[in-house]
Amino acid sequence: MIASFFTSILLGGLLASTTPTSTKPIDPKASDPKKETKAAASEWISLFNGKNTKGWHSYGKETVGKAWKVMDGGILYLDASNKADWQTNGGGDLVHELELQDFHLKLEWKISAKGNSGIIFWVQDDKSKYDHVWFTGPEMQVLDNDGHGDGKFVTHRAGNLYDLIAGPEGVVKPVGEWNLAEIVSYRGKLDFYLNGVNVVSTTFGDDAWRKMLANSKFKTMPDFGKVFSGHIALQDHGDNVWYKNIMVKKL
Repeated sequence: MIASFFTSILLGGLLASTTPTSTKPIDPKASDPKKETKAAASEWISLFNGKNTKGWHSYGKETVGKAWKVMDGGILYLDASNKADWQTNGGGDLVHELELQDFHLKLEWKISAKGNSGIIFWVQDDKSKYDHVWFTGPEMQVLDNDGHGDGKFVTHRAGNLYDLIAGPEGVVKPVGEWNLAEIVSYRGKLDFYLNGVNVVSTTFGDDAWRKMLANSKFKTMPDFGKVFSGHIALQDHGDNVWYKNIMVKKL
């Protein structure tokens, strides 16, 4: 997310660091007394087939910008060599056609030196109403913490709920290595996992959530974090970034 687009509001009392308690994500259904049967349980859905960009489009368009490329090995790559302000010529934020409510998303990402990107969810796919995907969708930050300026902000580092909740340090892997990211949104509970560690855990839609939004840079965006269903987007922030093994399970 662009650090310079708004003035970041950092209120110590609202920065919630989560202590890692598990090395593996917990199935949100495990504590549900009305646990679904195996026959009814959702299966993993691949959002990227590793061969082409079927199911995706650049935000506000019907097709995928040419800067988003498919590489050997089933890798989705943003070639940001041709800049357009803070984004990429022929790039744009990439949005998947599938609309999700309760879900478990997992993917792997790798960022370039001094790079910035993000995994955005609950996106309302309507550019005629919202200029950017992050006008509506919260973000799990993808960042070179040490090389990018956003790394100086405690809630802007890799794995954070961007500008809202900080996670523990020492979880992200060095630049050039793959990171496993997971987002679980289920019945008013939101959890982020980075490399198997639960880095963010919060509720949403309640008074605490609304207060947190009101004290963030998103307070001027009336629909940000207000609709708890929508699309997944991968952010073009004008830096090279790689994604693979993108899949989701409906919960």
